[in-house]
Amino acid sequence: MADLAPLLERITGLLKNRSADTGKPLVTEMEDTLTDGYARALQLEAERLRLERRIGELAHSVDGPEEADELKALAGRLRDVDAELERLRNRLGALQKHLASVRAAA
Repeated sequence: MADLAPLLERITGLLKNRSADTGKPLVTEMEDTLTDGYARALQLEAERLRLERRIGELAHSVDGPEEADELKALAGRLRDVDAELERLRNRLGALQKHLASVRAAA
């Protein structure tokens, strides 16, 4: 999966009314960033479902250390995905509110 940092930086800049692309209106850039962010959130949710499915499969058939190691790695990745998803959703919510206030002020 792609690194989340560039998207979060883009959102942070837009929350401070700083446009990364001077050729685009700020509102358009906010809308595009929200679209990209929600698409990324859907990717994370899909990854989360795949991880949960695999964890469920392994939980029924752990026979040795190899499966136990995989289960441990999957659980760690699931925690990471949950944290990324929560952070992204929080930032997207803030950007959505900010966009609404920018539109109302226009």
